[in-house]
Amino acid sequence: MATSGRTASEDAPSATDVAATLRDSDFVRIVAYADGDALAASGILARTCATIGIPFQVSATRFPTQHAESGDDEVVVTVGGMGGDVALTGRPASVTAFEAADELGGDPDSVLGLAGTVAAGTTPGANESARLLEAASDRLTRRPGVATPTEDLADGLAHSTLIHAGFSGNPGTVQAELAEIGLPVELDDDAHRRVASLVALSATGPESATQRAGEMVERAVHPYELVDEPFATLGGYADVLDAVAHEQSGTGVALALGHDARAPALDAWRNHAEKAHAVLHEATTGRYDGLFVARTDDAPVETAARLLGDFRSPEPIALVVTDDEAAAVAVDGRGLKPDSGLSAIGDAMVAAADTLNGTGTGSARRGYARFDADAKEFLSAFREAL
Repeated sequence: MATSGRTASEDAPSATDVAATLRDSDFVRIVAYADGDALAASGILARTCATIGIPFQVSATRFPTQHAESGDDEVVVTVGGMGGDVALTGRPASVTAFEAADELGGDPDSVLGLAGTVAAGTTPGANESARLLEAASDRLTRRPGVATPTEDLADGLAHSTLIHAGFSGNPGTVQAELAEIGLPVELDDDAHRRVASLVALSATGPESATQRAGEMVERAVHPYELVDEPFATLGGYADVLDAVAHEQSGTGVALALGHDARAPALDAWRNHAEKAHAVLHEATTGRYDGLFVARTDDAPVETAARLLGDFRSPEPIALVVTDDEAAAVAVDGRGLKPDSGLSAIGDAMVAAADTLNGTGTGSARRGYARFDADAKEFLSAFREAL
């Protein structure tokens, strides 16, 4: 059965609505969509439940709507999907969760909330996250350079999914390129600027790079450095949250709950990044009217589709498809044709999956599907849905 996680922003509950629903609950079950923003929001709500003495359970899935039915003695919160007693959609979910937690007296983690907003594609301080940025100000320091989760530059740049460059996925290649720019042992501001320039040139230089690539690199440079946090920078924290949500959701939940999951989360991030970047380096691509497609045998399709749209797609929609999964993104906010009868990428994913007895979900700009067919069949069904 196909399902859509899309909802109109005007239907999204306020933080006060969320707080009121949770306040007198006997048991809260939080079901999050498997991405960085939803994961961070779920962690904030769960930690608040722990603080105020409400038992809870947290899980992450690509189809939260299918797990949203509530029992007699529980309240179900879906994050990034429809259903349940309350559904956090629209805004970055982390912003709503932070505000609801604050109303409940939960002392929410502003850095985790900000990492969630960055994972959602929001600049810290924008889209109503200014309050989070102010609350975290004593834990952040802005500096030149590039956002990475680790202090090891070769590791951080090779596995970052905030960027895609010729060296992406290959720490040895990054190390060689860093050696050419003669960095000191202790990086000063000038050294950080040289690293940022290297990344910008590598990500935007190839003929296959899009104009959008330059804008996306801007999100990864001039990072917020973190103090006494599990990851080196705010952008790096967001990168790991999003990767681990897709790659190893149980570890992602543990990380969002504040457990010591740094090492397994970084391992999942590296593995996820290597596979996602390999799609852009190696996959068979095809260009259709309004659609750019990468076909591959196996991949973290959502991250690969995002990178394809940000750094390589000359068309307004980017699709990555295997023989049992697919993900698509709308580039620069452009979606389906005006006469298509559909209003969202998620709707097209639902329609395509439904024709193949699969399951689809998504939002206005993103979609994901699982199906039992081959890539050609899904591609045909998705193009028809568009």
